[in-house]
Amino acid sequence: MATVLKPCVFFDRDGIVNVAPPPDEYYVLSVARFFLIPEFLEALKIAAARGYASVIVTNQKCVAKGLLTTEGLDAIHAHLRQRVSAAGQTLHAIYACPHGGTHPDRKPNPGMFLRAARDHNLDLTRSWMIGDHARDIQAGRAAGCAKTILVGPDAHGVIADVHLNAMRELPAFLERELPRADA
Repeated sequence: MATVLKPCVFFDRDGIVNVAPPPDEYYVLSVARFFLIPEFLEALKIAAARGYASVIVTNQKCVAKGLLTTEGLDAIHAHLRQRVSAAGQTLHAIYACPHGGTHPDRKPNPGMFLRAARDHNLDLTRSWMIGDHARDIQAGRAAGCAKTILVGPDAHGVIADVHLNAMRELPAFLERELPRADA
């Protein structure tokens, strides 16, 4: 019997899941500096109701730079999972690329998406990518995602399928536009 592939909503982390740190900090280096964005939880709820998996794909070069240990990153992600669970939502996976340079997993490369698709039987051709940087949109396209959504006040010439000015717009947009997985 053939495996049924499920579509996914992929989320970048900093700026989409949690408040992006100020430019002078650049990286979230502790649980104490991780501030969840409420609209992300609403987006998770909508994705689940429509039958989509939800996966975070995040570049975390701070590990390669020695600013954060793998254990520290794991603690931040454990905290994130606890907050998602406490809100009654489900997050299928978190893929983090701790490498710099041109590693195949580092966005704009599609490695994390391809691994998630293999690990969780995901249909990338029906999946959506939501991010706040050009590299997120480029990675979603390279992975073959059906739709890319750029969230942020300044698109900097980034060509995405959809541009939203702020996270507060995302839940209503998904409510209107995200098709049912079984449609």
